[in-house]
Amino acid sequence: MSDRTLAEAPAPPSAPAAPARHVDAGDEGYSKDLKSRHINMIAIGGAIGTGLFLGAGGRLAGAGPSLAIAYAVCGVFAFFVVRALGELVLYRPSSGAFVSYAREFMGEKGAYTAGWLYFLNWSTTTVADITAAATYAHFWSLFTDVPQWVLAFIALAIVLTANLISVKYFGEMEFWFSLVKVAALTVFLLVGIYLVATSHPIDGHTPGLSTITDSGGLFPVGMLPMLLVIQGVVFAYASVELCGVAAGETENPEKIMPKAINSIMWRVGIFYVGSVVLLALLLPYTAYSSGQSPFVTVFDKLGIPGAAGIMNLVVLTAALSSLNSGLYSTGRILRSMAMSGSAPKFTGVMNKGKVPYGGVLFTAAFGIAGVGLNYFMPADAFEIVLNFASLGILGTWAMVMLCSLHFWRRARQGLLERPAYRLPWAPYTQLVTLVFLVTVLVLMWSDGGVGRTTVMCVPLIGAALVGGWYLVRRRVAEIAAARD
Repeated sequence: MSDRTLAEAPAPPSAPAAPARHVDAGDEGYSKDLKSRHINMIAIGGAIGTGLFLGAGGRLAGAGPSLAIAYAVCGVFAFFVVRALGELVLYRPSSGAFVSYAREFMGEKGAYTAGWLYFLNWSTTTVADITAAATYAHFWSLFTDVPQWVLAFIALAIVLTANLISVKYFGEMEFWFSLVKVAALTVFLLVGIYLVATSHPIDGHTPGLSTITDSGGLFPVGMLPMLLVIQGVVFAYASVELCGVAAGETENPEKIMPKAINSIMWRVGIFYVGSVVLLALLLPYTAYSSGQSPFVTVFDKLGIPGAAGIMNLVVLTAALSSLNSGLYSTGRILRSMAMSGSAPKFTGVMNKGKVPYGGVLFTAAFGIAGVGLNYFMPADAFEIVLNFASLGILGTWAMVMLCSLHFWRRARQGLLERPAYRLPWAPYTQLVTLVFLVTVLVLMWSDGGVGRTTVMCVPLIGAALVGGWYLVRRRVAEIAAARD
């Protein structure tokens, strides 16, 4: 847990004093049961989720083939974020991840802000995931008459139960969830390439480049719609930071993490950009809709018996995987905050399986609120929570890059030593990423509707954070004084 403070030679009188060794109480008590295969699949799972399997359909219908450009651009910045987090992880692995780093470099206020923004992200993403799972289940006639809120509740109950047992069960579940997703996308890519190469008709349509050119080209509805869907595309990358959280329960993160993080870039290129390009080549963008996974749409129109049902089962797995990851990561983040006084005490409690079940249950409680949203607004539930989740993602990514900037600055001052695995082109990478995140916020405002309403809630979120800080600051100060 050393912060690798340089102490090999006496500092000259004018040099800043080296900071005390940082210790995060929230890192104690965990099992180191996540293996290399778990982390690699968690990294894949973080880069393939509900945002692609469900969200891509509506965004293709709204922006056309140019959606592939949006995925590519957002993927680059997602890689910068996870690469910056990876450097911090190799400097000091922590289950508190960026909350722990914010505490070290930005103080308790920074950790408090980072933690609750992350909770905003995943508490709303939990709602999105159970909504997606319920939507997928309605594909089968067996569940058509079952209310959406009932299916959402069942999905939450199943994943919550498994998550509370132990981190080993989480790792195994996520390993197989991710394996299913990767296998399915690989099959889709191979089938899609074959269909395009052979010009095999799909529902009376011949796939190929003409699918794009005959339907208005790359920007059939203009460039603005492509820009406006970027906030939804950012949501698709919401889990890329998960491998950083998992590093605290991993043996030998110095060996495992660089490989897992570096592989995210080519996964983004193949699975996200490649899939969207193929979807645009196979069917006109108008054939897709927000109510059905675009992959299911393709297999459904192919007319292969059972193929659409199998693909729908896969995308249901993706939603459950994302839900599984969200409950896992927020449980660890909330425990780190609870141990410093900035989250309720019960969220720091662990069970015999060394799972911070208080934080997991706290997040699941917001999922119950999502069940209610599915009851009252089943048609709009996904888009509403997607926008609020995007706010949390933007805030989380911004905090990661700010921590990375502070880390880089301290290393320049000679107070810390950066690991060999580094974010390239620092500090410009951090600054450009921060500008991009602000731009996404502006685009959300420009989109009007739910997006503008969401941005208008930013002052309310800020006020809630400030009010919450005044409620916990005394306890935070007492715990910090005792720790120091």
